[in-house]
Amino acid sequence: MRVRPTGPIVPSANVSGHALMCVIAIMSFLACLTLGGVSMVRATAQSWQSQISREITIQIKPDENLDMEKALADARDLALTFSGTTGGNIIDRAATARLLEPWLGGGLDLDELPVPRLIVITIDENNPPDFAAMRKALTETIPEAFLDDHRTWVDRLVAMANTTTMIGTGVLALVFSAMVLTVVFATRGALSGNRHIVEVLHFVGAEASFVASEFQKHFLRISLKGAGAGGLLAAFSFAIASFWQSRTLATPETDQATALFGTFAIGYTGYLGIFAIIIVIALLTTLTARLTVTRTIYEIDLIRSDPGRTDTYQS
Repeated sequence: MRVRPTGPIVPSANVSGHALMCVIAIMSFLACLTLGGVSMVRATAQSWQSQISREITIQIKPDENLDMEKALADARDLALTFSGTTGGNIIDRAATARLLEPWLGGGLDLDELPVPRLIVITIDENNPPDFAAMRKALTETIPEAFLDDHRTWVDRLVAMANTTTMIGTGVLALVFSAMVLTVVFATRGALSGNRHIVEVLHFVGAEASFVASEFQKHFLRISLKGAGAGGLLAAFSFAIASFWQSRTLATPETDQATALFGTFAIGYTGYLGIFAIIIVIALLTTLTARLTVTRTIYEIDLIRSDPGRTDTYQS
């Protein structure tokens, strides 16, 4: 005798299952894309803030009786005597001309223009120098020197970074909430198409735990496939964007994108977040399926115990 192979209790491929998989893939992709975008914006804002807070600028205005090169060296050496400074760099004439080239054009002769010269001092973020004392010492030694500690810019950047992070977090919360509601209702809708299977299994004596377990495994597979596809597509999108950015450096398009968004790499934390979203979607779908099947069986038992009831469970 040959035993006929048994098929799965829940059909492995049907219209409702395919629709649910597509819905889960789309919502997973959107949630992962939003998470990666928020992580990227937060990292970029922190990088901007760190770059500005790591440096201060000494500006020396030109004067007829001032030896500019000597004043630059003296100001740099004086600034480096303060605790909390780690290095100093004088912006030479060629670099100064390049800074002004976008506004004044090329071929500048700095001797004919009263252009201030700059010194960039690198500081220790965790142990910054006494800016007030440094400013006073520079003014007394070189009256034409002016110290800019970028404090105003840092405060504005911190406020902008916090606002951007809050907006991104709010958008992520909205997308995640929409994903949860969509997955829950899509799962319940797919289960409603398989209600007759639950009824047949329950009528032939299958235990509620067994029926719930079979549907739970079925929808777990669907959710893992859908969420995995959406998450992998989002991760692949970030990887492609990062690769494109690395291959098109020093081009106007890439420079503008980098200045606005920073690098498109989301790091290991971003990929861990994508993996966490996949797991959350799978667990959410599985839990919804189990609770829905359990409630369906409860409704069936109520109808069997009271044949006069006409209400049925609506998913």
